[in-house]
Amino acid sequence: MKFQTGRKTKVGRNDYCPCGSGLKYKKCCLFKQKPDIENIKEFYQKQYKIRLKEKKDIEGIRKAGKLVLAALDLAEAAIGPGVKTEEINTLVHEFTVKNKAVPAPLHYRGYPKSVCVSVNEVICHGIPGDRILNEGDIVNVDVTTILDGYYADANKTFFVGTPGEDAKKIVEIAKKSMKVGISTVRPGNTVGDIGWAIQNYAEGKSGSVVREFVGHGVGFDFHESPQIPHYGNRGEGIMLVPGMVFTVEPMINLGSKDLRILKDKWTAVTKDGSLSAQFEQTVLVTEEGVESLTPYD
Repeated sequence: MKFQTGRKTKVGRNDYCPCGSGLKYKKCCLFKQKPDIENIKEFYQKQYKIRLKEKKDIEGIRKAGKLVLAALDLAEAAIGPGVKTEEINTLVHEFTVKNKAVPAPLHYRGYPKSVCVSVNEVICHGIPGDRILNEGDIVNVDVTTILDGYYADANKTFFVGTPGEDAKKIVEIAKKSMKVGISTVRPGNTVGDIGWAIQNYAEGKSGSVVREFVGHGVGFDFHESPQIPHYGNRGEGIMLVPGMVFTVEPMINLGSKDLRILKDKWTAVTKDGSLSAQFEQTVLVTEEGVESLTPYD
């Protein structure tokens, strides 16, 4: 995509910057020129179906994000050996409703619960129920909350009791993979830059990146454009611009990247039975770089 620079010619983002710095335009003056925000919003809506967020929207998502993080803190405090995954669902559901918000997963495309709870070999979309957490397990809790019409989405993988070496390894790789991906988010970079950074890091640590599930736009709806693959090539895909809000949520397996879906048509598990971990935050592309709207360490 090209933007008007105020001159009669258009400069591509990979062209050398006309200011003479010797840098590529995307790394130099692309967003210093205060482009016509309305034209960008219109173009991204028409071309990519991406709805850029304004200040009031960002504040609404940020408020929803605070509830998401509070729910994750409650879940973390409750997790331990002997706890049923259904108990985590009940805790998150009651907290969300008490705070006049809505748990987005409940009844979404037929999903029966208010939160996803994924244990050990479960990659994502684990349905809470009678499964009991055991010493040494890892468990991912994925919370999406709707507050005043705005959505925020985040998840964490927790240890149950004392983790083994494999559990510690995969959780660390997944956590750092998310951080590496978020660190590439800035105006002028692309969706492919995010995926490349995650894939390069995770595979370098002997992890594998799940392909079937990706990050996504969020804020006005549960899942919006664009999709954010956690693998890919540098410089490819849609260019990031201020006002984009999406999730970065790499799912990393200790073994093969392959998966299978259980008979409930929701639960995704590693095909080889290996451990899988995930971390997720909702992030905003700012004029300077990136801000997490669901920040945690």
